Amino acid sequence: QVQVIESGGGLVQPGESLRLSCAASGSIFSINAMAWYRQAPGKQRELVAAITSSGTTTYADSVKGRFTISRDNAKNSAHLQMNSLKPEDTAVYYCNARVLEIAGSLISSWGQGTQVTVSS
Repeated sequence: QVQVIESGGGLVQPGESLRLSCAASGSIFSINAMAWYRQAPGKQRELVAAITSSGTTTYADSVKGRFTISRDNAKNSAHLQMNSLKPEDTAVYYCNARVLEIAGSLISSWGQGTQVTVSS
């Protein structure tokens, strides 16, 4: 069983910053990739940023230059540094981990989400 836990969401004013954290735990053999998605009211879930086990990153065009995804040395957690936040960044942010379980299954595990609200 694999659990993914996000933290770091909250309320921030436009132009300010937040750092989201994601940690995976459980029956993990390795983590192939971790990613942050977000879902705003009335919109479908969208990919914000992703990072592979080798460190290759991908960003949505809307956040390039403002957001940075990183991973820790243990490769079981990731962070999303969000700078210059805009009201349109308001959404529930979900962490996703592509995990190779000890039992041998490759799974996609989701966190419960953390709310990010950017408002004056």
